[in-house]
Amino acid sequence: MKTKDRYDFLIRYFQETMPVAESELNYSTPFELLVAVILSAQCTDKRINQITPPLFRDYPTPETMAQATPDIIYKYIRSVSYPNNKAKHLVGMAQMLVRDYGGIVPSTGEELEKLPGVGRKTANVIQAVIFQKARMAVDTHVFRVSHRLGLAGEKCTTPLSVEKQLMKHLPEEIIPLAHHWLLLHGRYVCQSRKPQCEKCGLREVCKHFLAKGLQM
Repeated sequence: MKTKDRYDFLIRYFQETMPVAESELNYSTPFELLVAVILSAQCTDKRINQITPPLFRDYPTPETMAQATPDIIYKYIRSVSYPNNKAKHLVGMAQMLVRDYGGIVPSTGEELEKLPGVGRKTANVIQAVIFQKARMAVDTHVFRVSHRLGLAGEKCTTPLSVEKQLMKHLPEEIIPLAHHWLLLHGRYVCQSRKPQCEKCGLREVCKHFLAKGLQM
């Protein structure tokens, strides 16, 4: 199967089965999403949604969080992965937003990646979700699903190379939505240890499924 045909099938499938796909992180402002995404690194969205309500209640803006200390923020996020580093990042991020950006979350990748705790993936999430830019955030789910389906070739060994491959073949206007398609598909169907091929509607174009000669 040609790569284009595989992408076309995937787009049709998700447009029919998942016309609305959004982040599962709970947030009400760009700042809250930025905090939640920083916290979500190597941690589940479910866990993040459990710990952010009191954090957002007490520190709802960059200005309020900038006045806190890492030790204080740590008490709110102690149950997430790497809480010490993330507490430092959140306070540093809030202080930089206040100092350099007037408390406003910037809209460009270059500016976002200057913020403590923000790498390319996080910057792409913010640009796609908040600003509806054509940016593809490649997390572990997107990376895995892209390879299994055959959307990314064997030479795509890094998140950046997978990102470039997806950006090359996906129509620009659906890229923000396609990130959520692939992420949610990986989270609930094409799981890491035990992909649920029996309920996957992409079997007939899935490179992994076809290569293994799997049968349902």
